[in-house]
Amino acid sequence: MTGRRAFLKALAAGAVAAGYRPAPRLGAQAPVDPWRELPDILARITPPVFAARTFDVTSFGASGDNRSDNTGAFRGAIAACARAGGGRVVVPRGEFVSGAIELKSGVDLHLADGATIRFTRDTRRYPLVFTRWEGMELMNFSPFIYAFEQTNIAITGTGTLDGNAGCAAWWPWKGRTDCGWTRGEPNQDADRNRLMEMVERGVPVRQRIFGQGHYLRPQFVQPYRCTNVLIEGVRLRNSPMWQIHPVLCTNVTVKDLTIEASGPNTDGCDPESSRDVLITNCSFDTGDDCIAIKAGRNADGRRVRVPSENIVIRQCRMKNGHGGVTIGSECTGGTRNVYAEDCELDSPELEFAVRLKNNAMRGGTIENVFARRLRVGQVAKAALTIDFHYEEGERGQFPPVVRNVALDGITMRRAEYALYLRGFAGAPIRDVRVTDCDFGEVAKPNVAEHVEGLSLRNVRMNGRVVAGV
Repeated sequence: MTGRRAFLKALAAGAVAAGYRPAPRLGAQAPVDPWRELPDILARITPPVFAARTFDVTSFGASGDNRSDNTGAFRGAIAACARAGGGRVVVPRGEFVSGAIELKSGVDLHLADGATIRFTRDTRRYPLVFTRWEGMELMNFSPFIYAFEQTNIAITGTGTLDGNAGCAAWWPWKGRTDCGWTRGEPNQDADRNRLMEMVERGVPVRQRIFGQGHYLRPQFVQPYRCTNVLIEGVRLRNSPMWQIHPVLCTNVTVKDLTIEASGPNTDGCDPESSRDVLITNCSFDTGDDCIAIKAGRNADGRRVRVPSENIVIRQCRMKNGHGGVTIGSECTGGTRNVYAEDCELDSPELEFAVRLKNNAMRGGTIENVFARRLRVGQVAKAALTIDFHYEEGERGQFPPVVRNVALDGITMRRAEYALYLRGFAGAPIRDVRVTDCDFGEVAKPNVAEHVEGLSLRNVRMNGRVVAGV
């Protein structure tokens, strides 16, 4: 895995990844057609292409017997592929047990039909790497599939990535009595609080050492500071926590995935401080947000200061989860230019269709968020929620900013609210436009606290046209 030398190199390189330049800010001066920027963004998002070389993991000693430890075989096959100038590392039909896998530049990890990589529950197989956990940098267990500062990498195929997490492993670390944990047993709370305290005190990242003997669950797939990333076709199940988590990446394509995990914090796809990201034709059935766009948390988010920008979400299906298309709550570095279109969201276990969560502890600016032609069946809470009272609420010194949000052509069958918008008196939500939308069976009136510039045009609720809140 990436060693201490690479970690120190990352620190020396500075918090902001090379090549990140602020995008032109659309801000309150919204263009006549906010979608006019989309073609240029999509033109920049191009999947990587790989050399026509094949490296079968069984040629490096791997066995798909669901018993053998294949960690070394995966490492050998990936290393050989990278040395040769790149190509495809093929996992054939079978059940291959492994610890952490690290991808290298030019390598496509391809799971053939009927192939499963099942990740061991032996925590010793996940060595320390430089990573992010809930928006905070640290040294922690390696994500199950990890890449650091690599170019042209992929995970493709029709096989399955099985995180092997459940109420007997990983999930009890959340500390929930309904999933394998009993009072008096260790959980993540003490480590999470210690990490947050380190972040606020400015403890150097090299001294934030967790991993073995601690209880911060690793992510499933995390490319970190990578360029030209493709994750396509595979099924992900039973993740320990966040599933697809690109951090500080550029040019990322996530497509045709089936993502299933009912455990705590099992977000489906969480691009963080990344730019030019396409998430398309994916199916989500998760224990937390289906898609959650992140940008660092609190003091670390302000130190790193890299936003998520130019995120495109198309033709996805959201079933169970907290939010369908979510931004935050780790949003301190900012999020801008988010486009969601032609998605289906439908489940009584899905709380929100579009959800923006921020507070005065996070701060950060969320702007230019556009959704159109979303087909929302039943959700538990609301079609659109923007909430500054999330978690710490007003208990902080960094006023949250949300501005320039537009919903167009949304249909919804049933929810408690159509719009649930709660800003602060001194930091109102600004410029929310809802156009040509039909919200069917809505139990309660809209909530709009401290919102400036709320516009409803050709909007129906419970079969009646509404012009105001």
